[in-house]
Amino acid sequence: MYKIIRLTTISGSLYYLLKGQLRFLSKYYEIIGVGSDFNTGKLREVSDREGVRCIDIPMYREISLLNDMRSLIKLIKLFKKEQPYIVHANTPKASLLSMIAAWIIRVPHRIYTVTGLRFETATKKIRWLLIIMEKITCWCATKVIPEGEGVKKMLITNGITKKPLKVILNGNINGIDVEYFSRSAEVMYKVETIKEGGTFNFVFVGRIVKDKGINELVRAFSKLIYIYPEIRLHLVGSFERELDPLDENVERMIRENEAIIIWGFQPDIRSFLAASDVFVFPSYREGFPNVVLQAGAMELPSIVTDINGCNEIIQDGVNGRIIPPKDEEALYEAMKWMYEHREMEVKKMIPYTRPMIVERYEQKKLWEALLEEYNSLL
Repeated sequence: MYKIIRLTTISGSLYYLLKGQLRFLSKYYEIIGVGSDFNTGKLREVSDREGVRCIDIPMYREISLLNDMRSLIKLIKLFKKEQPYIVHANTPKASLLSMIAAWIIRVPHRIYTVTGLRFETATKKIRWLLIIMEKITCWCATKVIPEGEGVKKMLITNGITKKPLKVILNGNINGIDVEYFSRSAEVMYKVETIKEGGTFNFVFVGRIVKDKGINELVRAFSKLIYIYPEIRLHLVGSFERELDPLDENVERMIRENEAIIIWGFQPDIRSFLAASDVFVFPSYREGFPNVVLQAGAMELPSIVTDINGCNEIIQDGVNGRIIPPKDEEALYEAMKWMYEHREMEVKKMIPYTRPMIVERYEQKKLWEALLEEYNSLL
């Protein structure tokens, strides 16, 4: 049986982003999962859930020459020992280091799935370095798979690689488990504990950071609630105050506004989506965001920014609204429109939300397409 090593920088990405995929692929190949566990126990959970062997290789998301060299050496040793036929990576640091290591020992097939491109929103000081890192990763890979058409266009426009680029099906890294993300009795039972009666609820799910547009979201909501005090904003996710902090005044607004509810990180977001009326995702950059697919599968219209992935999932006026990134006023107007048109136009969007996801992003279809990609390399 041919051996495939799948890598992400941190074990949590293997756990959340590739749920079910490794178990499916293990029917046809020997699969090994690799990521940095940092004593979270996620690698053990991945191994138990997916039925595959997992190996802890410390890797760090931030740039650190010494740590990165140590990680690279460990990956080289691992690949020499395991002799995989395919190394397949996603997430930036794991992809860079594993593609270099696999190139050094000449792993026959080196696949890089490109998700979000960090240089899109980077400052000039670091943008050039991130572009060089992307170019190196793509150069070392034998196959480059953009997560969506927007990422593909960015790779071409910025001259990152001249290799053939093929998006798998309609995009995304793992598709959506449409049975799990549905309004089941189990999910709806918890809704009453989340939603306050007589309110209209906006929800954001993701990291509570500047890069996700939280500054604009909180400011827009804080203006809107003066007009419509019955609205609520649910923030489901963790703050990353060291890596990407919010503005101080926004942190204060969150603390002082009782209509903004902080739920922290939640392993199961379904009830929070089901309890809400509109999903809001004003991110600055993405590859192909799972959470927008999940919100659609849960029958929520969305407000998203006009960025990669989001503008492939949402059709403006059909299953949501699309606004420019980093535009607080546009976000305010879109949220205001959603509330003021909740009984007519927004209700007309709801029947389109789930079917558009099921038709284009159902999980098993994507797994089968990825399996075909692997089989074509034999």
